[in-house]
Order: sequence, then C-alpha cells, then structure tokens
Amino acid sequence: MGFPGTWMTESESMVYRVVPKCACSTIGQVMYYSDHGEFFDGDIHDATDRLHKWAQEDSQPLIESNVKAHKSYSFTCVRNPYTRILSSFFDKICGIQRNGKRYRGNLVPTLMQKYGIEVGDPESGFEFDQIRSFRRFLLFARDTIRWRRPMEPDIHWSAMSGHIATFIVNGGRYDNIFFTEKFDAGMQSVLDAVKTPKKVNLGKIPKFNESEGHGPKRQHPVEDYFDDLSMHLVYEMYSRDFRLFKYDFENPANKLPQGEIDLAEIHAKLGQ
Repeated sequence: MGFPGTWMTESESMVYRVVPKCACSTIGQVMYYSDHGEFFDGDIHDATDRLHKWAQEDSQPLIESNVKAHKSYSFTCVRNPYTRILSSFFDKICGIQRNGKRYRGNLVPTLMQKYGIEVGDPESGFEFDQIRSFRRFLLFARDTIRWRRPMEPDIHWSAMSGHIATFIVNGGRYDNIFFTEKFDAGMQSVLDAVKTPKKVNLGKIPKFNESEGHGPKRQHPVEDYFDDLSMHLVYEMYSRDFRLFKYDFENPANKLPQGEIDLAEIHAKLGQ
C-alpha cells in the first residue's frame, strides 16, 4: 500500500503525512519554502515538482526508502473533530472549488436530492439555513463512514486516525504530532528539530487557507451547529480521534485539546 498522503521535502529534511483540513496548505508551503526560499505560486496541492509527494510516481521509491529507514523527521497535524467536519462542510459542500465548479461533480445535487441539504449560491450571497443543512450533511457523512453509502467516505471527513494509521501500519514512525489550534508552536517544534536549506521565519509566513473566500462564511458559533443528535453522530464517526488526540467531546465550544498527545499510545493503537 505504501505511504499515501505523504509529502517529503526534496532535501529530505522532513516527512509529513497530510491530514486534510488540518492546516495542510500552510504546512506544504512551509516545507516548500524551507527548500527553495520561496512559496509555490498557487495551491500547494497542485505542485508537481520541487516537493516529493506519494501521488507522484517518481517520488514513491524515495519516500518509501526514507520512511521505512526513518531517515528523516516525520510529523503530522490534527484538529478538533467538530471544527474539522464543519470546515469540510463549508469548503467542500457549500464552496466553489479551485476549478470554478462544485466539489466532485454530482455530489452536491445528490445531497440536495437525497438529504434535503441546501448550499446556497454565490449570486444570492449563499443565503440558506446553515445549521439545518449542516446537520443533514452530518447524516450523510455518517452514512459514508458507517455503511459506505451512498459513496465511500471522502478524505476530507474520514477520521484523522485513519489517515494517520496508514503511515504507521506500513512501517513509518512519527516524531511529532501537533495541533492545528497551536499551529505556530507545533510547526516551530518541527523546524527546531530539523536542518533546512533555507531558514524559515514562521512569524512572517502567511496562513495559506485555500478554502477561504470560495463559499459562505460561518454565521454562528461552532457549538450552535451541534445539538444532542449531531454530537452523537460526530462521536459515532470520530470517537477514536477525540480519545487519541485529547479533544473535548462534551463541549463543542472548546476547540482546544485537553492534554498532550502520547506518541507511544498512537503507535500502539494505530499500528495494529
């Protein structure tokens, strides 16, 4: 199976397991900058050279030999499951994508028909009942994860632990897993542990939010989107994420982790 979703700098200074909706655009640009002293012009997900990616065939043997021998510092980043699924909804379901179209072609029309989801449109300023539509989207996301119907779960809302586990199961070891909510401190801890061809000043690095501006703005506090049933659905999908990454399931308003991540526990529980 190899190492899907894994990126590595050309200098092999660091290896990163991408977890969608967890600051991956900014992390990719920091990696790119640390090698070349400049940012990729565009969305880093579109870069096809100057950064090794498992999706690029030429990169695969280099990434595989590096990760299996643990030659480089390996890390990933996680996010509160409540804000992550909310972000997925606004970006992937409501937003217009980089190509000017809806995400995954007929996905949104299918959701409108089968789940009664509304997404608004740019012409009307994305006017729709966000809370009602989001709660219906949660039913759909749960159906994909639990029963793989009406489609396989998408990488943007499948559990973080599933993404992170593939790296371990196939022979990788993490040196660091940090929190999106404490991004600067976490990314700095990675940079402090490696030698990069170009010096990175994190304070001067912009946040690359590739989903911003392409869809509706969130109108309510995070906790307003989650009633008792919604919380139950979220726990059904992400109970392992809450436990392993120390997030607060009981209070959707608290986006911060409640403790430090135990790497030994992560490797033991996700490496099976």
